[in-house]
Amino acid sequence: MSKKIDSFFENYLKKSSMFVNKKALQGNYVPKEIPYREKQIEHIANVLAPALRLEKPSNLFVYGKTGTGKTLCVKHTTEAMFEIARKNNIELKFIYLNCKFKRVADTEYRLVAQLARELGEEVPVTGLPTEEIYKIFLASIDKKEQVIIIILDEIDQLVKKTGDEILYNLTRMNSELVKSQVSVIGISNDLVFTDVLDPRVKSSLSEEEVVFPPYNAIQLQKILKERSDLAFRGNVLDAGVIEKCAAYAAREHGDARRALELLRVAGEIVERQSGEKLSVEHIDLSEEKIEKDRVLEAISVQPKQSKLALFAILSKSMNNGNNGIDHIFTGDVYDVYKDYCSKAGVRPLTQRRVSDIIAELDMLGIINTKVISKGRYGRTREICLAIPNSLVPKTNDILRESLSL
Repeated sequence: MSKKIDSFFENYLKKSSMFVNKKALQGNYVPKEIPYREKQIEHIANVLAPALRLEKPSNLFVYGKTGTGKTLCVKHTTEAMFEIARKNNIELKFIYLNCKFKRVADTEYRLVAQLARELGEEVPVTGLPTEEIYKIFLASIDKKEQVIIIILDEIDQLVKKTGDEILYNLTRMNSELVKSQVSVIGISNDLVFTDVLDPRVKSSLSEEEVVFPPYNAIQLQKILKERSDLAFRGNVLDAGVIEKCAAYAAREHGDARRALELLRVAGEIVERQSGEKLSVEHIDLSEEKIEKDRVLEAISVQPKQSKLALFAILSKSMNNGNNGIDHIFTGDVYDVYKDYCSKAGVRPLTQRRVSDIIAELDMLGIINTKVISKGRYGRTREICLAIPNSLVPKTNDILRESLSL
């Protein structure tokens, strides 16, 4: 077996790769030019420019669907600003945090501690009062005259985990600073995120807003063509590949990141098959693989209560037959959910809270729901599974194992 593995890797190294720069197809790649986002970049630059004069820029809220270039444009603009500041000895610092990462932003303590670490402070993972962490952070900021811009990507995830008080504290901390000033950029995929914020926080955070519209299929084709020219060797893409990728992504609300991922994974599939050309059939295989990975990952990282609610929906759907084609209702799910809570030794949530969880699962695309009226009996949600039938057994296994049912 060892010789076979050695031989496999030796042969792999001898093969010529389809890729010359695979990074060009990755989500964190920042190109020199970003097509179709000139207006948004100009808006961001205009808002942030006063920082180059050591003046506090307005707080900025950037929102739009996934893959519309929000993070890319913010990074592109701030990197350009940082380079100008460095050349001119301007004390300007950017701190970027992705609030989706659990160990970075799942509590107020961890977020502020991470901000302090970004400024060179040694802060324990736990143990200090949150108020003390704020003092360390503020003292670190106020050591010299400077402007610090905090970029909170997926800011809606932060609020879900910690509440919006932390945003109020961050946007109001300038009143306690003497030498320095702080501004906040929030980036969110949730277009109605600010609607749930405390009015005080909303007025502080959303001083300026930039909206990113989805890309259309023609725009996606140009983006894919530019990136594929950087990523692949010449003449490895068959006719129609770029158009097929763009069509898939346009269907997914104009998600450029999705289109680039489809192209990258398709290239990897070709290499594993020792192929020479990337065809439209490989794009179909890539779409199938990504969809499976996305759904199963989304399910596996859900909190226990969400898994219990989903398992109840799955069980009702499977009992109804046809793997979820028959529709079920919130009340039916809640009864099954309570039974599973009892078996798992978990205290059941109220039906209202379970209804909120069902709405969250709908937003993730794991289920589809529709509010229907029952006349004088009120309203309820009609639910059906949105995952492919082929993934139902695997989903069932994941939920059973994680819930020990």
